[in-house]
Order: sequence, then structure tokens, then C-alpha cells
Amino acid sequence: MMKKKSISASKASLVLFLCQMISALDVPLDSKLLEELLQPPTITQQSPKDYIVDPRENIVIQCEAKGKPPPSFSWTRNGTHFDIDKDAQVTMKPNSGTLVINIMNGGKAEAYEGVYQCTARNERGAAISNNIVIRPSRSPLWTKEKLEPNHVREGDSLVLHCRPPVGLPPPIIFWMDNAFQRLPQSERVSQGLNGDLYFSNVQPEDTREDYICYARFNHTQTIQQKQPISVKVFSMDSLNDTIAANLSDTDIYGAKPVTERQPILLTPTGSTSTKVELRGNVLLLECIAAGLPTPVIRWIKEGGELPVNRTFFENFKKTLKIIDVSEADSGNYKCIARNMLGSVHHVISVTVKAAPYWITAPRNLVLSPGEDGTLICRANGNPKPNISWFANGVPIAIAPEDPSRKVDGDTIIFSHVQERSSAVYQCNASNEYGYLLANAFVNVLAEPPRVLTPANKLYQVIADSPALLDCAYFGSPKPEIEWFKGVKGSILRGNEYVFHDNGTLEIPVAQKDSTGTYTCVARNELGKVQNEVRLEVKDPTMIIKQPEYKVIQRYGQVSFECIIRHDSTLLPTVIWLKDNDELPDDERFLVGKDNLTIMNVTDKDDGTYTCIVNTTLDSVSASAVLTVVAAPPTPAIIYARPNPPFDLELTGQLERSVELSWIPGDENNSPIRNFVIEYEDGLHEPGVWHYQTEVPGTQTTVQLKLSPYVNYSFRVIAVNEIGRSQPSEPSEQYLTKSANPDENPSNVQGIGSEPDNLVITWESLKGFQSNGPGLQYKVSWRQKDVDDEWTSVIVANVSKYIVSGTPTFVPYEIKVQALNDLGYAPEPSEVIGHSGEDLPMVAPGNVQVHVINSTLAKVHWDPVPLKTVRGHLQGYKVYYWKVQSLSRRSRRHVEKKILTFRGNKTFGMLPGLEPYSSYKLNVRVVNGKGEGPASPDKVFKTPEGVPSSPSFLKITNPTLDSLTLEWGSPTHPNGVLTSYILKFQPINNTHELGPLVEIRIPANESSLILKNLNYSTRYKFYFNAQTSVGSGSQITEEAVTIMDEAGILRPAVGAGKAMASRQIDIATQGWFIGLMCAVALLILILLIVCFIRRNKGGKYPVKEKEDAHADPEIQPMKEDDGTFGEYSDAEDHKPLKKGSRTPSDRTVKKEDSDDSLVDYGEGVNGQFNEDGSFIGQYSGKKEKEPAEGNESSEAPSPVNAMNSFV
Repeated sequence: MMKKKSISASKASLVLFLCQMISALDVPLDSKLLEELLQPPTITQQSPKDYIVDPRENIVIQCEAKGKPPPSFSWTRNGTHFDIDKDAQVTMKPNSGTLVINIMNGGKAEAYEGVYQCTARNERGAAISNNIVIRPSRSPLWTKEKLEPNHVREGDSLVLHCRPPVGLPPPIIFWMDNAFQRLPQSERVSQGLNGDLYFSNVQPEDTREDYICYARFNHTQTIQQKQPISVKVFSMDSLNDTIAANLSDTDIYGAKPVTERQPILLTPTGSTSTKVELRGNVLLLECIAAGLPTPVIRWIKEGGELPVNRTFFENFKKTLKIIDVSEADSGNYKCIARNMLGSVHHVISVTVKAAPYWITAPRNLVLSPGEDGTLICRANGNPKPNISWFANGVPIAIAPEDPSRKVDGDTIIFSHVQERSSAVYQCNASNEYGYLLANAFVNVLAEPPRVLTPANKLYQVIADSPALLDCAYFGSPKPEIEWFKGVKGSILRGNEYVFHDNGTLEIPVAQKDSTGTYTCVARNELGKVQNEVRLEVKDPTMIIKQPEYKVIQRYGQVSFECIIRHDSTLLPTVIWLKDNDELPDDERFLVGKDNLTIMNVTDKDDGTYTCIVNTTLDSVSASAVLTVVAAPPTPAIIYARPNPPFDLELTGQLERSVELSWIPGDENNSPIRNFVIEYEDGLHEPGVWHYQTEVPGTQTTVQLKLSPYVNYSFRVIAVNEIGRSQPSEPSEQYLTKSANPDENPSNVQGIGSEPDNLVITWESLKGFQSNGPGLQYKVSWRQKDVDDEWTSVIVANVSKYIVSGTPTFVPYEIKVQALNDLGYAPEPSEVIGHSGEDLPMVAPGNVQVHVINSTLAKVHWDPVPLKTVRGHLQGYKVYYWKVQSLSRRSRRHVEKKILTFRGNKTFGMLPGLEPYSSYKLNVRVVNGKGEGPASPDKVFKTPEGVPSSPSFLKITNPTLDSLTLEWGSPTHPNGVLTSYILKFQPINNTHELGPLVEIRIPANESSLILKNLNYSTRYKFYFNAQTSVGSGSQITEEAVTIMDEAGILRPAVGAGKAMASRQIDIATQGWFIGLMCAVALLILILLIVCFIRRNKGGKYPVKEKEDAHADPEIQPMKEDDGTFGEYSDAEDHKPLKKGSRTPSDRTVKKEDSDDSLVDYGEGVNGQFNEDGSFIGQYSGKKEKEPAEGNESSEAPSPVNAMNSFV
């Protein structure tokens, strides 16, 4: 059966074909034919409908047209004839309709504003251009205005108005400073679509005097500048400084410096507005809000989704941009501005209208006398456009009548046309938003056939490759094409030929017997014509002796052979390359007719050498590697690859087998292990050798299995321990007979690429698997589980077929069967495929969240029905994000996190959550096409956790017996802080730790003064925060109290004569050791005297008073919580801060204390009243705790005192 594409006999198909034909005539026709054929005018170039010109340059209004005879041109201006001869400033280019209006020599562009239309006319009709509206661009100056400075309170909103002058086209607006630097913009400060500069809230850094709005007019390349605008921001700090004298500390610092505000919309105003946009344009919607903190803008479409791949957010999400809008984008769009204090929204009702756009534009018709045809003009728009017809630029209602023409709305029907019916018709589709104008001519021609391909053209191809013989033609009516071989041969038919619509004859596999003369005959009712071309099929070029791998000693000589066989009529050229580059320019390289010789080989000659043979029709190449080695010191037995076998012979030829025999080559001192037999298919893959089989090295014959329709050649390769020999010379060729295919294509698959198609693919059979000429594939399919008949098509030279119009994601049974000219392959097996996937339809339901702990939650959902997945279920995606921290009550933008759960899993764990926070999540089903809609957002909260460590711990203001601690709250409180825990203990000179003391501090405190500490003593502090869950990680710090600067000994004041001694930490005064050793003996004597006097003396009045009048405020430290009471004497009732204490080695015990001052501790600068009572702060414990360090918990003895100096 011929592969010629037939033309339907119906008139509609004929018209469609002729429309296609005339579009093809524009380029491929030769110049001689173009000069002879008459053709109505066609507008080829024109200026845009809305043409804005630079008033400083000449105005060029384009109008170019083609036609035969060449058309003449005329113009109208504002609907009346424009006589260019009467205006010296206007000229028309030669052989063109383009107007040039001379502005640069005195003309004024404003005088030529108007609507222009060009008409191109010849004897076959008249074509008209669009209405071209000429307007000069304008860039007016800014009107002068007095700009008052803007005084704004910090946190308030502000709008700086630009109000640029009205230009044509509108200017581009931008804000800069006096240094011509663009003003930075952010979520807080941004420029609106109208050019105004909006501040959601002002900050002190916004104060400046050079806010300048610029307007750039691109057509005139000018920039206009507005007067600078001054902005002064008054902050609460500056206000406090002004009125500080009249306010208390609490008044100034207790209030928030800036009042936070809920969002309000700066633009647009109100709660609703409307917007009309045209189809195909860019829709821009804007919402800018004021508020503190700065509001975040979010956009949604009520009752629908924002279009995917066409939606963009600009200006920090304040502008919603949808490109290429259509009627489907109409609807209500809501912008929501939100901060931590609340939200506000605005609904914009968008209506998409449409200027006219083509559904079917009229196309040129080329008809023969007596034929029928139609011109169809279909357009759409919103509102629906009106269709009006013109003939040669005149409304068809008043145009000259044509009995062959009938107008039926958007269609003109032509019946039995004659040459006088030739004309150019215009279709105008218009509504209130614009118009479309299209020219389409009807050209009635009566032309006998013509063959445009040169006579006796010679085509040359290589055997077994395709041959394409051209027969370019023209005629009206369209001629029919037939091919013959030879002058009197029979018409060509059959599967070995392909006939193309453009007249080309294709021979897919040209053989030597395809050589000859071919005749192309073109005929129509006006006559016929024929043309002869010649085809020559050449033998392929082959390298019958290829270069071989060489190992050569340094300074030796090596030669590579490249013996070729080629068609005697082709002139081959041989090129040698080294490592894919030209040979070195060295006289040691000698290129012969069929070899390459290298003299005096060096190490640089190591590499790959390639022989390339080129003819005018084909090219072949072969390569070999040269390895250069050092000369051996002594001769040795050479073990080399075997020489190739020779004298190959074929015997016992059968349809599916043949016997091959050969003679082995020299073994080269290494026995041949086996022979490898390769074959070449000269019919399908000439020059490509394939592995066939291998036999032991003792065997020199083999019975080979063959496939049908293969032109076999065989070669044999010997293999020994060293390697493989060069291939033998090819055997004679053996062409097996054709047969039905033995097998079908493999890897058959059916996968849809779109929701409404099924793409069937397979791996094509190799050439030798075809078993005969005319290999094709029968592709069959039917919907699974539906009682449908198989649908089949037969295709060739492809490995894919697309079935359109399928339901979305349904299973199909598919099979692909091979066939050739002799018949079909065995019945193929069926495979199951699926049509294309679409996005899932529904979201998972019943989404539940179970919070496991403060950082982990488990989410559950119900699986969606498989029918709604509309594709292969790949799994579910959980989108979750933090909304706010419950402890800080602040919101910030956090990127959404995504977890994917494969398969039909209906639960998953959400790790890494932040404690005491509010989260949202939704779930989406995923298939091969993408994600489905999201489930409604599910809100869940994580419980409190333990806090992080305090942000810092500073220890300042060291004194003799106190330290000041300051700290910062945890960076991540992870809940509501209940308290702080402070633990500390002294560190002695040997770095051993003393007793550990713990203090609980209210959560609202940020500092603490620790009193009653030992002087010149190092302390280690452990500090952490607590929530109701527990304690967080702690922060540690060390600090030292200062040394008593008053001296070593102090006299006591009062009735007693004892003297209190103070220990000095010599470890911190290393330079003082020598001096201390000199006076150590004196100090020891003094201490002994004090000790003796204390034991012999009575109780001091201080002690007696304490025993008689126990101070009720003196409370021992509680054992259970480790806190200290607060002590005061009768004259000082100010309580110490919680946590102040006397170190544990200074404990006062009532039952064993006497009247020595030493028992009251050395950390207090003791003083006495006149009655002998001791004034100061004391601390003590209920019981003596076991010492955790080396410090003594008893009163210092002389030995202890002495030890303090050692």
C-alpha cells in the first residue's frame, strides 16, 4: 500500500489544503514563477495601532505590501484622503507605502496627530492596514508646589505623595536622595503602584530632608524631579528628654516608648473595591497597610485558588501580580494585613473583559475557476465582538456585487468562482475594548502544472541509506503527482517507496539496483508535465586493513596500515590524526598511500593514531594505540598476540544457518585459547561488527545460526594469554531470505504525559530482528475492565504513539506487535498502562494532632478515596509552621517545614518543635502529577519545656563582703518562668570547693546583691532558670571579693580588750611573701596573747546582751531550702536582699559562743555602741554543716591563723 497522504474529496478539505498551499507558495517558489503569477496585495509590515512618537525626531509610519503586479499605495488621515503631495514635510518611500514626516526641519509633531490608514492596491484587489493612531510623547515639568515638612511621631504611618505630571506614555516613578541613591525599601517602607511612598510605621532613622520623587519618561529619555520632601520623626526618647524634669522615673521609663497599633489599610481605602482588566494583560492588585509591628500581607481568592505558575508576589507581598489573565481569573481577591494585635482585610472584585481575539482568522484562498471555497472569520471577546466584512477596503454591503459570493455572518461562501472574483477581503472584529483587522485574499488562478525541480538533476547516495528525489511543483488546481522508474516504466507503488505531499519520492533503503532514471509526472485538468532525475547508488567506503596496536622500543620505527576499499567513482581522501589532533609537523612522520610510518620513535609519539577516510558521500575511520617502551637490556622470548586467522570460507548455506571455517594465524609463542566470531549486517548496520559466538582454540569450524533478511559477513579473532589478534579479513557476504518477525518489541509501557492522553512506548527491533523489509508496528489498546474492542494503528520508524482524549488515570491493556511485508510476529503479550495523571481532587480529612511532648507531636489523617487521587499515590505531605511563641506573644515569618510520608501512610511524627508555641499544619496528598489541595489548617500548641540557660550572668561591684549579680532572661524561655536558682560556693587556694548554698529568686528579678561574703575570697556561681516543667541548663561564673584595704589588725571598740584578727589571702599577694615571713613571729606572739586573754576573761557585754535579748529577726538558715533569713539590729531595720549571708566558716552557735568578737565572723567591719552592743549584720546556721572545703567552721585558733599565712 502506498504511503502517499490522500486528499479528501470534500470541498472543505480542499479549501483547507489550498489555504495551506498558498502559505507554502510564499517562500519555496522560484523567482521566475513569482514574476509570472498574479497575486492580490498582502500587507507585510505596518506600524503599531497605538504609535507614540518622539516629537524631536522624524515620524516614520510604516506600510509595506507585496503583490503581482506590485501594488500602489494611498493613505487616509482621520477618515479622509491624505494628499501627501500637498504637504512638503511628508514624503513616501519609493516602491513602498511608508510615510516619512520631516519634523527635524521645521515640522511640529503635534500638527500630525491623528488616525492614519494605508491602502495597497493592484488589479487583483486592495488590502488595508490597521488604523494607526499617531501621538507625540509628552514629558511635562512638575508643577511648582510648596512642600511643608512632615513631623511624625515614631510608630505612626506616613504617606509621601509623588503626584507626577501626566505624560505620554506614563512615566516610571522611583525615589532617590540628593546623592542619587535609591532609597531602601522593605516590608515597612515601600513604593505603591501610584508612585507614592508608604511608611507602615516610621522610625527615627527615617528622619531626613531629601526624599525626592523622580519621573522618567522613556520616549524622550528625560527625568523630572520633584522638590525634596523633609521628614522629621519624633521619638519617645527625645520626648522624655524634654519633659524628664516634670516626670518621675516610673512615668518616663515605665511606659512603652512606642504604642503598638492594629493594622489599618493605607491603600485601597474602605473594605471593598473593583478592578477591570483585559484578557492577556497583567493584573496588579495592591494592599499597603499601616501598623506596629509592621503588618504582613497575605492574598487569597475567595472561592478558588490563585492560578499556579501565573501568580507572583511583588513589593514584599503587597502587590499581587497575575500574568496573562483570562476570564477565569475574574472573582473576589482578598488581601489580609495582620500583625500580633489583629488584622484588617479588603476585597477587590476583579472583572476580566476581553478585547477581540481570533478563534479562526480568515486565510488566503487560491482557487481555480469553477471551484468553491469559504472565508471564515471567528473572534471572541467580552463583550462579544461584532463582525463586519469589507471587500477591497469598502464595506461589503456597498461593494460591487459578486454573484459567486454570499455573506453568512462570520463566513463568506464562494461558489463557482471566476477570475473576476479575485479580491482582498477584510474582516473587522470589534468591541468597546478594541478591534482586530485581517486581510485575506481570494486569488482565482488557472495554471497548468509546472515542475520546479531542475531537469536531469543527479542524486548520489551510499548503498543501504535513504534516497530523496525531489519533484517541487505548482499548478491550479493542485496537480496530482506520479513517479515512474525509467522513461517508459510502470508507476511506482509498494512499501519500498514513500510518497510525500510536496512531491518528493523517498527510497528508505537504496540498493545498487535502485540506480537509474526516475520520472515525475504532474497533471491537472489544464495539462500535465514531467521531469526526469537520476539516482546513482555508490558502494560504501570501507577500511579493509585497519591500523593495529603497536608496542615499539624507543628510537625504533613503526608503521600503521590503513587499506581501504571504495566506490570507483568516488575520490577518497585519507587523513591521519594523533590523539584527535593533526599530526606533529615533524619530518619523522611519513604519510604514504595506505600507511603511516614514524621514524626514530620517541616517548612523545605515544598515543592514539586515527585513519579517517572521507568521500563526498560518506566517511569512515579506524584507530590504533602506539605504546613506546624502553629497549630491553638482553634479548628475550617475545610473547605477542596471535596473528589474525585467514582464508575464511562459508559452506552449507541454509535459510537459518551456515558453516564457517578458517585457518589460524601464528600463535606467537602463546597458545590460542579460543576464537571469537563476529558478524556485520551490511543491510541494516554496515561497518558495525557484533559478537556472534566463540569456540575453543582447537576448533576451526563452527555452525552459525542466522536470522532472516540479514546480509551477513563474518570475521574471526584469535585470543591467547597476551590478548586478542586483529580481526581476520571479512568473509564473503550471505543474504538470508525474508520471513515474518520472530519477536515483538520489548519494554512496552503506557504512561500518560497529560491528564487526557496515553503515551505508548516500546523498544524498537534492531535491523536484523525485522526479518524482512517494511518493518512496522501494530499498536493496540483498550480500556481495562471495560468491554471495549481493541483500537489499533500501524506505525513505522517510531517507538512511541500518543493516544489522545482518554479519561484521567484509567488502566489500559496495551500490546505492540511487529510486522513486515511477509506478515505478523507472534501474538504479543499484554501489558497494563495508565492514562495521564491529574492533580488530586480532595484533601485528607479528619486531621488530628496528638502532642506527645514539648518538641514532638503525632499527626493522623484519614486517607483520601483512591478515585480522587487521579494518579499513582506517592504519599502525603505534611506542611507545618510555627505561628507564634506563647511566652513572647510575638509573631514572625517562619518558613514552612515539609515532611513527606510515602505510600498510604495515615500518620506521622513531627519532630523538632519548639516548646510552648502555637503551630499550624495541613496535609496534602501527592501523586505523580503533584500535590492536591491542602486540608484546613489545624492549630495545635506545644506544652512548656525547660528553658535555655540565662542569656548572660555578670558579677560586678565587688566589695569586702558583697558581690552584685546581674543576668539576662533565657533566649528561649520555652514556657512561663517561675524562678531563678542561684547556687554558689567558695573556692580555696588549692581550688577545692566549699559548702554549696542555694537561693531561689523570683522570675521578675534581673539582679541581686550578695552580702556577708568572705573578703578576698573566690566564689563559683551556678545560675539557671525554671519553668513549671523543671530547671534549664545552667550558666557558671566566678568572682572574687576585694581585700580589706584598712590593714591587717583592727582594734576593738568597747569595754572588752580583745582584738579581732583578719586573715589575709597571701596567695593573691605573692610579692608580699618576704615581708610576711619577717613579721610572722611577731604575729604569732600577738595571737597567742589574744587567745590566752580570751580564755581567762569573762563574757563581753555584747554576748550578755545577745543572750539576754535574743533578736527575733535573727533566723537560722533553713535546712530544707538552703535560704537565709534576714538580720538586722535595733537601729537598722532595712532587710537584706534575699540570698545575703555569712560564709559557712563564720557560723555563730549560741550554746558554745563566748564573748570573743571572732565568733561573729571576720567579714563584717564590727562597731560597738556605747553600751557595748555590737552593731552589724550576723548570719548563722541551725547546725554546723560538714565542711565541703578546707576552710574551718570554727573560730580561728593561733594555728589556723598561722596557716593562713603559709
